[in-house]
Amino acid sequence: MIKVKLNNSEFNYDVYQMINLFFLFADIKFVEENYDFNIEVEETIVKVQKGPESFEYKVDKYYKLKDEVKKAVFLYFSKRTTNQLPWGTLIGIRPSKKALELLQEGFSDEAIIEQFKEKYVTREDKSRLCIDVAKFERNIVNTNKDNISVYIGMPFCPTRCLYCSFASNPIESCSDIVEPYLKALSHEISEISDYIKAKKLNIECVYFGGGTPTSVNDEQFEFIMKCIYEAFTQSNNVREFTVECGRPDSITFKKLTTMKKYGVHRISINPQTMNDDTLKLIGRTHSVDSVIEKFDMARKLGFDNINMDLIVGLPGEKISHIIKTCDKISQIKPDSITIHGLSIKRASKLHENMLNNYRFVIPGQEELNQMYEHTVELSKKLEMKPYYMYRQKNMVGNMENVGYKTPGKEGIYNIQMIEEKQTIIALGADAVCKVVFLEENRHERFANTKDVREYIKRIDEMIQKKIALLDTLYS
Repeated sequence: MIKVKLNNSEFNYDVYQMINLFFLFADIKFVEENYDFNIEVEETIVKVQKGPESFEYKVDKYYKLKDEVKKAVFLYFSKRTTNQLPWGTLIGIRPSKKALELLQEGFSDEAIIEQFKEKYVTREDKSRLCIDVAKFERNIVNTNKDNISVYIGMPFCPTRCLYCSFASNPIESCSDIVEPYLKALSHEISEISDYIKAKKLNIECVYFGGGTPTSVNDEQFEFIMKCIYEAFTQSNNVREFTVECGRPDSITFKKLTTMKKYGVHRISINPQTMNDDTLKLIGRTHSVDSVIEKFDMARKLGFDNINMDLIVGLPGEKISHIIKTCDKISQIKPDSITIHGLSIKRASKLHENMLNNYRFVIPGQEELNQMYEHTVELSKKLEMKPYYMYRQKNMVGNMENVGYKTPGKEGIYNIQMIEEKQTIIALGADAVCKVVFLEENRHERFANTKDVREYIKRIDEMIQKKIALLDTLYS
């Protein structure tokens, strides 16, 4: 336990977040006595004291005091631990938004880098990443309220991965509810399609994710793909139709031909790692060879926009593992890659096991930094550029998720979803609808229930509530 005395509770959250960067999932308590650290926040100075040792930081009056408190605590722990955290005090999930705002205000690249350094203690390469992403996104980010995207969720997977916190149910244990779920989902698809047509909205992207959409059998997959096609893509000039196949062990020749039949533009085949020992540890039943096999099968069927997801920081992995993964991916040559940092979600088996003192070997900060550098080199070898990025809480090493793409192979839905400038109508269990009010620069959410049985039972109620929210924008 880390006990902190803080003279102003207004900054509890900010101090907590900064300490948590250096001591992930530490038990941090704010106390009045018997403390480890005493933090005093004044108008012009922030003091951090541990025993007889004292650290003082002079507040910059041009920045918000809460940002300066975060910076003071960050600098204190940076000097007293071995962790070198390249993002500095930035904990928001969309740091490229800050760069985009500054670009729109006329700031130069160098001025933005300097501000990121002075205000957030952000390393130059991360600042440049934000700028590169912002420059690409500014020509794609939505500006018309009548342009929307549609998300469809499949809450089933072949197995549940160690790090997963989504509403993804192992399909073997709930096979009795797959058919009722697909029936309920098809009903929601039909009702929302009628609404979109009545309001004359323009569908830019359709994204079928999960879970794992391909975890159902071939006939079930064809049924729902036909529903999606007839409702959203057949008569619309959709720019992008993506299916996140995900797990190679769920992909079949029949499912791939079904996707071609219904006009899918972009698919994901996600190995996460190209090391069989890690795959077994994290609960994925496919092998490295099956990744290559299914990728080759998709290529032969004419898929020319294939994404692959990789995770940096998986339990048990060392630099040698990430080098092997990068070497294999460079040989496969996907059209885009998404590099994720391992995020230890509180609803995951990984976090549960950690609480129960089951020790997983997670790479240290210096090793993680080197692992990320190998993924950057991989993107250069594949002649890819970064096009979107986001961050998550409780990421090992306080790093980032980055999408890289070859020319013309960016995931448009990814950009619209992250930048929150386009309404996303989301269907299925645990799907979150996001209605964007562009003129007011705000959005409202409506989430379908996570529980699949509750979703089936209450489907009409959720459709009505979703339409009621949409009507606040499209009435």
